[in-house]
Amino acid sequence: MDASKLSELKQFVEQCKTNPSVLSDPSLSFFRDYLESLGAQVPPSAYEHGDSKSKSFVVEETDEDMDGAQGNADDEEEEAEIVESDIELEGETVEPDNDPPQKMGDPSVEVTDESRDASQTSKAKAMEALSEGNLEEAIENLTEAILLNPTSAIMYGTRASVYVKMKKPNAAIRDANAALEVGVIQYGVTKCYVLVGDRFPKSQVPSVSCLGEKGINVSVAVLCFTLWINPDSAKGYKSRGMAQAMLGRWEEAAKDLHLASKLDYDEEINAVLKKVEPNVHRIEEHRRKYERLHKEREERKIERERQRRRAEAQAAYEKAKKQEESSSSTRPGGMPGGFPGGMPGGLPGGMPGGCLEDPELMAAFGDPEVMAALQDVMKNPANLAKHQGNPKVAPIIAKMMSKFGGPK
Repeated sequence: MDASKLSELKQFVEQCKTNPSVLSDPSLSFFRDYLESLGAQVPPSAYEHGDSKSKSFVVEETDEDMDGAQGNADDEEEEAEIVESDIELEGETVEPDNDPPQKMGDPSVEVTDESRDASQTSKAKAMEALSEGNLEEAIENLTEAILLNPTSAIMYGTRASVYVKMKKPNAAIRDANAALEVGVIQYGVTKCYVLVGDRFPKSQVPSVSCLGEKGINVSVAVLCFTLWINPDSAKGYKSRGMAQAMLGRWEEAAKDLHLASKLDYDEEINAVLKKVEPNVHRIEEHRRKYERLHKEREERKIERERQRRRAEAQAAYEKAKKQEESSSSTRPGGMPGGFPGGMPGGLPGGMPGGCLEDPELMAAFGDPEVMAALQDVMKNPANLAKHQGNPKVAPIIAKMMSKFGGPK
């Protein structure tokens, strides 16, 4: 490079150091832009002449400020908890009865023929009282029948049905549960015992595994469990289902009533189901709706987290890149070196060799690809060779070298 031009360039750099306002000249705006692209911080005085460029660098945000801003943005994006709306259900319900539990029989008591006959007599009295509408008297007689024969599922089921008529659902549920338990154990075990003899004790509830361990044929086991379904259980399921409906437990009620209908269909069960099933459908639809909303909310939360991590990674990359560019722009000797003649432009009175008057060079300085290539060459002149094949960059480098008096 011509010694006189190199001397002028050094003088210009020294002048910028002592008086940064020199850069406020509008004709040097391209030079300020280039300095900033390298990560340099241009003093505010370089914009004092009304330059419209944003001066975001004057008040810098720290990493902590940026993290705080990001955190606030995340808080704004965070959705409120989903509050489930009430379900509009139809059908009358009753207040739960909180009376002391009714008397139950002792299933371990051995029932004699006399006790069984007396139990039937009490049941007959209960049915007569029931036909006359005397529900309390019916309950008293059924309780006596149960105490005499605590192994009768029919007795518990009948008393449960009376409690339903009295609108005492909890008492009805207790009796229905007892009817189902007694029915399963007594009916099932008795029938299985007939099939398998003394290899299966009456006190043991039947199961496929225990039958298999005693060498019982599989077909016999299947038949045993088929007979285990007591026809008398229908009354227990029916009463319990109706009691559950009274308490507004629509799904439990539907389950019991459907099973009762399969065992022993009647019109009363069907009538109650017509009131219960619409509510069950509404509950199921409500559940599906909010399961879907919760799932979608969780998916959006996962996506926001993914975007946040992506933004953090991008920010870290940009910061590292900026630091690298900044360190490369502060080498000894003032302006980034390596290119013959240093950074072209900005000398008082015009660029060396008339660079400022060359439209092609001025346009090239605004091209990010060209500027990146020039920066690469300035960092390491040996990199000049790898840009010789670029039809956009090579002519610009050649022209600049000619204006700075470098080798062509």
